[in-house]
Amino acid sequence: MEDKIQKAVELFKSGYNCSQAVVAAFADMYGFTEEQALKMSASFGGGIGRMRETCGAACGIFMLAGLEKGTIIPEDRDGKAANYALVQELAAEFKHRMGSINCGELLGLKKTTPIVSTPEERTSQYYAKRPCVKTVEEAARIWIEYLQKEHKK
Repeated sequence: MEDKIQKAVELFKSGYNCSQAVVAAFADMYGFTEEQALKMSASFGGGIGRMRETCGAACGIFMLAGLEKGTIIPEDRDGKAANYALVQELAAEFKHRMGSINCGELLGLKKTTPIVSTPEERTSQYYAKRPCVKTVEEAARIWIEYLQKEHKK
């Protein structure tokens, strides 16, 4: 499973957003192609549409939680509760490791920082000033740890 962590990091470093990197690294486990995973997670980078809200790497593991435990029955309250409990557990672990699940906070942005849709160019300076590689790595690691714990049951 360590290869999934490396794949997520490599995807991010190759230019995909944080959510895409996490979801695409695990796509094969859920019957999706990499292209499908990249498309379905494309809007969640940069704290959801680069609005600096919930971290895209965290959103990636929340999407995986839905694939793992999501219900397709609208009145399945127990199924919804199980999925929401998993998301809350994952969010708590991500927050414990990273300090926050908020993209803007993780980046150290001020509340007054303008929100723009254009992503920054990926340069060595970009990677040096951001915790994003670490958030992607930790999100993938958290997901693997969850899977390993669940499969031991």
